[in-house]
Amino acid sequence: MKVNISNRVVVALISGLLLMGTSIPTNAQENKDKQPPKEQKKAAGQKTAPQQAAPKQANKQQSKQQPPAQEQQTQANQQKQQSQQQSQAAQQQANKQQQKQQAQAEQQKQQSQAAQQQANKQQVRQQRVEQQQQRQTQYRQELAQQQSLTQQRTAQLQQQRRMAQYRYQQQYWARLQQIRIQNARYYSSNSNAYFYAAPNYRYSRGGTYYETNQYGANLLRQSVNYGYEQGFRAGQADRQDRWQSNYQDSYGYQDANYGYSGYYVDQNDYNYYFREGFRRGYEDGYNSRYQYGRYSNGKYAILGSVLSLVLNLESLH
Repeated sequence: MKVNISNRVVVALISGLLLMGTSIPTNAQENKDKQPPKEQKKAAGQKTAPQQAAPKQANKQQSKQQPPAQEQQTQANQQKQQSQQQSQAAQQQANKQQQKQQAQAEQQKQQSQAAQQQANKQQVRQQRVEQQQQRQTQYRQELAQQQSLTQQRTAQLQQQRRMAQYRYQQQYWARLQQIRIQNARYYSSNSNAYFYAAPNYRYSRGGTYYETNQYGANLLRQSVNYGYEQGFRAGQADRQDRWQSNYQDSYGYQDANYGYSGYYVDQNDYNYYFREGFRRGYEDGYNSRYQYGRYSNGKYAILGSVLSLVLNLESLH
């Protein structure tokens, strides 16, 4: 009985050992299946790393190829700025070219105007030269008649025993010759300036307007002043001779060329204004008064207000 019990115990132990031996490898196999060896892990790791690195490399390459939005905006602004600068430079170049063309056109215009003005001056000069020649011819013809008139008047005054008027006429004639010589010298040295001077005055005579320049205006003023002076002396002479007042009968009034040498204005115009001054001077001289003029520094001169009224020169500018 004891042997049976012992046998059973031994059998149970052997069975237990057998069972343990069987289970241990099984668990190890399971663990082996659950946990791959290091080589497998390493291989798996080597296989996973490139797969994970590939997207990163692609993202990095993509980041190089496609800059961020801010950098793209900066590049776009730079391109826009460059485009604007190029456009402005092109516009500036076009403006310079246009300004150059306008300057050339303006220069050509000014040259054309200058040429036209020069041509007009030459035309005016030629016209005035022709007028001067005509005036000189007419004046020389008047001189021959004047000498004949002087001889007739001298004989008449001597017959009438008008000695004061005779002396005045002699003085008139001598002074007239001196003025002619002076005017010839003056006009020969100043004639060129007259030929180019533009008209800047106009005056009316007999209902017709005439234009003249500064040279002509000065000569007309001189004609009125000379007329007044000679008229005053002629009036004094008739009063001294106790002769009847008659300015139209005076030699100076009939001649009316005192101070004229055939320049600047027509002889008829000069004669007209000389006689206007002569008439007023004769009345003052004959009546011993100074209604129209004054006496200063040994000369008789018409008043400025009367001179302006007689000439009535109007400025063209």
